[in-house]
Amino acid sequence: MNALFTILTVLVLLASVFITLIVLLQNGKGGGLASNFVAGNQTFGVRQTTDILEKITWGLVAFIFVVSIVTTFTLRGGSKDVDITEKIEIEAPAPEFPAAIPSAEEPSTQE
Repeated sequence: MNALFTILTVLVLLASVFITLIVLLQNGKGGGLASNFVAGNQTFGVRQTTDILEKITWGLVAFIFVVSIVTTFTLRGGSKDVDITEKIEIEAPAPEFPAAIPSAEEPSTQE
């Protein structure tokens, strides 16, 4: 079970690095590194490049989301055997607070 968690965590980390790189390639105003591809290949085009980068971005987001949920379920299955009631320590009871300080309107009885 621990190996599965490690594999899933590594996959999420790799997907996070890839999504960071792909987002850096994009630019919301039509520029960015995607615009450099048009000079080398006019038939492919910038618009198709940005569409592909956007689809890859959403695919990686979905992948990270699904793998994160699966990782949570793999951890939940392993924690059923843990009994934390033995670890709970009972502390001394809380000290009693002193009586309220008499207000200025009430006469003091300590004269």
